[in-house]
Amino acid sequence: MSLKIRLSRGGAKKRPYYRIVVADARSPRDGRFIERIGSYDPMQPKDSEKRLTLNAERAKHWLGQGAQPTDRVARFLGQAGLVTVTAKQNPNKAKPKAKAQERLKAAEAATAATAAPESAAS
Repeated sequence: MSLKIRLSRGGAKKRPYYRIVVADARSPRDGRFIERIGSYDPMQPKDSEKRLTLNAERAKHWLGQGAQPTDRVARFLGQAGLVTVTAKQNPNKAKPKAKAQERLKAAEAATAATAAPESAAS
């Protein structure tokens, strides 16, 4: 059985509240889980102690059992000092897509074409 440590959403519309749970990877996001090991309330201020609660002992236990944390939970575990999180670097993700690049090239060509006759006339 493949285990994940992930967020399970609760709360009202536009008022999110997440539980940090250990669940089977095949179960739905808000479905059945094995154990609740913490909570995350993004509506709290960033410096608030209530924003993130985590049972580090149980998290360490489940990591030892082979549970894989999701990206967001890995950040939380990294802040607690339980795992090392490497910063992801994908320079291609920030680049414009193909159609946007074509539009940029067309705009550059148009500005170059309008600038060339002006410099020749001078």
